[in-house]
Amino acid sequence: MANREEKRNLETIPVGSLGIVPLTGCRSLGEKVDSYLVKWRTERENEHKNSLAFAGYQRDSYILNYSLPRFGSGEGKGVILESVRGDDIFILVDVCNYSLTYTIGGHVNHMSPDDHYQDLKRIIAAIGGKARRITVIMPFLYESRQHKRTARESLDCAIALQELISMGVDNIITFDAHDPRVQNAIPLHGFETVQASYQFVKGLLRNVKDLQIDADHMMVISPDEGGMGRAIYIANVLGLDMGMFYKRRDYTRIVNGRNPIIAHEFLGSSVEGKDMIIIDDMISSGDSMLEVAAELKARKANRIFCFSTFGLFTNGLEKFDKAYQDGIITKVLTTNLIYQTPELLEREWYINCDMSKYIAYIIDTLNHDSSISDLLVPNDRITNIVNQYRNGELK
Repeated sequence: MANREEKRNLETIPVGSLGIVPLTGCRSLGEKVDSYLVKWRTERENEHKNSLAFAGYQRDSYILNYSLPRFGSGEGKGVILESVRGDDIFILVDVCNYSLTYTIGGHVNHMSPDDHYQDLKRIIAAIGGKARRITVIMPFLYESRQHKRTARESLDCAIALQELISMGVDNIITFDAHDPRVQNAIPLHGFETVQASYQFVKGLLRNVKDLQIDADHMMVISPDEGGMGRAIYIANVLGLDMGMFYKRRDYTRIVNGRNPIIAHEFLGSSVEGKDMIIIDDMISSGDSMLEVAAELKARKANRIFCFSTFGLFTNGLEKFDKAYQDGIITKVLTTNLIYQTPELLEREWYINCDMSKYIAYIIDTLNHDSSISDLLVPNDRITNIVNQYRNGELK
């Protein structure tokens, strides 16, 4: 992996001078991405590097200066503090960062996904159509759980995608979209949903040293029917069997906006004595993940590792602390694509999967207008790292 970047064929002329706008909610992620880009572009040998088309290619930072001030009423505006004419701009936004606050009428208000989305639109509006191209990197897709209509209800995710496109956004890159079919709302524009599969496998292998990665000792579990695709992919690449739970719901009642789950029913072969990988797109309250883990333990499963792209932990960490103490779960792996509390990062059961290098690869490649297909399908990289692990070569 160390020298894979050097093998990327980025001889093409960049689309425009690279500019990164990490909104305040994901500033730390944006700075990590920026440091990779600065390092690679300083080291990269390119015969065109001194030509006019490469002006501004090698810089100390690609992060653009901007401001998102608020008035006392809570209203805001976006200001770009430097020229962006002809630039290839990548805007990073974390709509889940509730740790940020602003004052409205003297009261402190925590930023909601709606506030972050509005700030994103303010920055796009401030750019004012002067950029060569705008790509929005929105790891947690705004309103992605409101993607289909079952009654007279809003289709928020589709509306948001269409709104961004109408404002001049060319590409939208998200991670593990709740339902990728929402891209049908913008069929003529770029929409990529990227998986963190490789980073999960790498995180597990680097932190757990005695795994036997074969069908006799490990199994991949989907906690519901909606996440089957993720589990099937990991199971196939690692050569493991797959099992699935489906949620039996009470459709006669609605609690907190949804039909309550009566039971989790399991479909699959015996889990006895095997290590389990439970994979899902998000841990919200964590109830489903922990119920599935408890069901697997009741069926005599061995260790349980939980993979989830987005660790929201909306009801706190206490449930997971207890499950860890009770031996229900062994490790939980989520990414730094959304805000992580300092308390989460300190937990013994938690493994943080850093996605900044991966995002930097995507930005670097797209700025050169090259294909990112090999980045989107990480089969070879997963196979390589598993082989290194088996041979005792993984650092």
